[in-house]
Amino acid sequence: MKRFNIRVYGLLVNERNEVLISDECRNGFSFTKFPGGGVEVGEGFPQALKREFQEEIGIEVEVGELFYFNDFYQVSAFHPDHQIVSFYYRVRYDRWNEICTDTHVVPLTEEGEKHRWIPLNNLTHELFTFPIDQIVAKRLKDQ
Repeated sequence: MKRFNIRVYGLLVNERNEVLISDECRNGFSFTKFPGGGVEVGEGFPQALKREFQEEIGIEVEVGELFYFNDFYQVSAFHPDHQIVSFYYRVRYDRWNEICTDTHVVPLTEEGEKHRWIPLNNLTHELFTFPIDQIVAKRLKDQ
């Protein structure tokens, strides 16, 4: 292992009890995850999460409580010499109905990302590509 890769993700649940998820395609690799991404040097986790939501969705979220972090060894799907450590926070955004969630085909095959709402009662770990997201999905549904 050459380095740690610190990640931060947001769990945005709306008033209809739906969670926002992200479908992405990067370098021809399609995946589904929770919104968020890498923590940059000099950032705290809430600051990084706010930046990621601004970059990915164009919204300013309020970061709430820590929901989950992985305490086990996880190799990066993109960099096999990186160990992933991921933190998931609850986030809030009151104007959630303004978030662009155009209908799209899953898996996403064009480069970029799109978002969609999934009812918590329909949330399954199989929707997600990465092992840590799968654990979080199960915990979120079971709470």
